Formats: sequence, structure tokens, C-alpha cells
Amino acid sequence: MLTILIIGITLDVIGAILIAYTVLQVHNRAREERAIDSRVINEMKKERAMSIVGIVFIITGYIFQMFGLLG
Repeated sequence: MLTILIIGITLDVIGAILIAYTVLQVHNRAREERAIDSRVINEMKKERAMSIVGIVFIITGYIFQMFGLLG
């Protein structure tokens, strides 16, 4: 049963990171094309920073969960 829980948590984390990565890639492409004004570009830079922080939280939470389950 523990193995199934670990697999589920792992797949959840991988899925969340893939979604965050996709959002970052879309933001990068839109920023590079410069088809939008500078206010939007500045907002996208803030969103990028928040996305990176979110990814770090997801990874840190995963590590804590694995230590909690296995420790």
C-alpha cells in the first residue's frame, strides 16, 4: 500500500512540474515575440518568478513527504 501512495505522490509532483514548465515556456515565447506591451511583459516576469518559487515548493514538499513516509 505504501508503494502505491509513493507512486501517486510522485506522479502528482511530476504532473504539477510539467504544467508549471509549460506555463513558463509559453511566457518565454510570448515575451520573446514582443507582440505585447511592456506592462504585460513586466507582469509575466513576476509570474515567472512566482512559478519558479512554486516549483521549488513542490519539490521541497515532495522531499518532506517522502521522508515522512519512509522515515
